This record gives sequence, structure tokens and C-alpha cells, in this order.
Amino acid sequence: MSRKLDLVSLELFIAVCECKSITQAAELKNITPSAVSKRIAQLEQIVGAPLFIRTHAGVESTNDGTRLLEHARSVIYSLEVIERDVVRGMNNLRSCVRILANRSANAEFVPASVTSFLANPSFRNIDVHIGEATSSEVVSGIRAGQAVLGVCWSETDMAGVEWRPAKRDRLSVVVHADHAFAKRKHVAFAETLEYDQVGIHSGGPVTIHLRRESLRSRKLLRYRVVAPTFDAMIHFVEARLAIAIMPSEVARRFSRVARIAAIPLSDAWNERQFAVCCRSRRALPKPAAALFNFLLAEPTATQARH
Repeated sequence: MSRKLDLVSLELFIAVCECKSITQAAELKNITPSAVSKRIAQLEQIVGAPLFIRTHAGVESTNDGTRLLEHARSVIYSLEVIERDVVRGMNNLRSCVRILANRSANAEFVPASVTSFLANPSFRNIDVHIGEATSSEVVSGIRAGQAVLGVCWSETDMAGVEWRPAKRDRLSVVVHADHAFAKRKHVAFAETLEYDQVGIHSGGPVTIHLRRESLRSRKLLRYRVVAPTFDAMIHFVEARLAIAIMPSEVARRFSRVARIAAIPLSDAWNERQFAVCCRSRRALPKPAAALFNFLLAEPTATQARH
């Protein structure tokens, strides 16, 4: 006798995927691990393929498991939307919009834009959860249903998602306030290669691009230290141990409280563009669609001053 998928099993399956552990998923859902294992075994029987493989750290989803996870999240999310929009009534709507953004977007404008969005009384019943990933992970996360909206670099491979260009971004060289560059209006990237630099962990496309440009200049990009965050990078700059290349908006914020100077790079390739993406703009729930449009329209701090 054939069995059908049920919501409880799908919710437990999602929990195991997110916890990467049957035991932790069981604790989260307040049931026994054996009950979770039984549900997973039933799902595997229905699907006709293993959904997990065991590792030293717990469990990892198989290719079939990853495909099921995308569908399971979509089903659960759709049911939540139905409950909020129909069962509870539009007047009591409480929605949650999940965003995945790359590090630069989170450092430069996403939290500030979300703050402005939530300050609007019209959106008082909307909650927003912001996560962080690399640009390629943002796109794959949107495709997999891990978030409804994504913010990444526009040059990212956007296969399988719909996107629109958003804010523009520039890079600056950040130096100690006493550095020779500090009084300059612009600095060419090639000039910065005469100095030791501080990079950022998992720098992604920006670091790759800077290394490529250094090769074109026939000079070595020397990272004396690689830091985990922009904040940590500033500490090394203030200590005169290195200079840094980082987004201008981020550098400008730190310059208010740190003894540093941020000088825009003069190179033609300096300007980059963010993109806001989703699986289908027409299929977005109204709260997510409103935030999508807001992220496109909200001015940057630089634009607001002009």
C-alpha cells in the first residue's frame, strides 16, 4: 500500500537538515530520536532513495534529500502564508520575510534599509530575519527556499532566480590618519600595492578581483594578516600594521570613531553593483514584495546626502 507525505514528517525532515543531527532535531521538536528516525525511514521509503548520509559530525542530506528539502520548505512556507492570510484574517497578518545577503551588503545597507522599512507603520506586522552568505550561496539559497529574498553582487551567476539591479558600491583604501595617503582625494589601486595589507576572511569576488588587478599591475598583493570582519580590519589599520581595501560606506562609518582615513580608489573598475533576487517576483507574498521594492528604492547614505 502506497503511503503519502505528511506535514509532520516534512517538518521533522527539515529540522534534521537544519540541525544536521537526528538527536538535536528530536530535542527541538520535543520527541524521541527513535520517532524521528522512524519518520525519516518512512520518507525514504516513499521517495525510494536515501535522504541522509552519516558523517563524523552528524548527518548530511543526499542529493535526493536536498531536492526534497527545497520542496518541503516551499510547502511549509505556503501553509504558513495560508494560515496568516486566510485563517487569521488580513487584519491580524503576521509575516516573516527571510533575507540572505552577502557580507558587504549586510555591512553597508541591508540592516539600515530593513530598519527604515520596519519603521513604517504599514509594515508593523512584518518580521524580518537576515542571514549572511557569499554571493553564490545567496543565489543557491534562494533557489533552495532557504530565504525569500537575496542581496548579492550583480555579476553573480543568477541562473534560476529573478533579479533587479540595486545600489552601487565603491571601494576605498583605508589607512591610519597619519599615513601618506591620508590627505589624498583619490588613490590608484596599484599605489596601494607598495604597502602590506589586511584582507578579510573568505573575501570572495572582491579579493579575487583585487588579486587579478595586482597581477595586471605586476605587483604582489601582500596580506600581512587576514581578519574575520571589517571591524577587525580597522584595528590593524589603526595599529599601523597594514592598510586595507574595503567598501567606501563601511570605511566612512568607521572613520567617525577611529583614527583612520578612507580614500576612494581612482580605478575605473572600482564601482560595483548589488542585486536583489528572488525565485519569482510575481509569486512573492505581499510583505516580501514590499521589501523587495523597498531594497531597490531606498537610497544609500551617500545618495541621501546629495
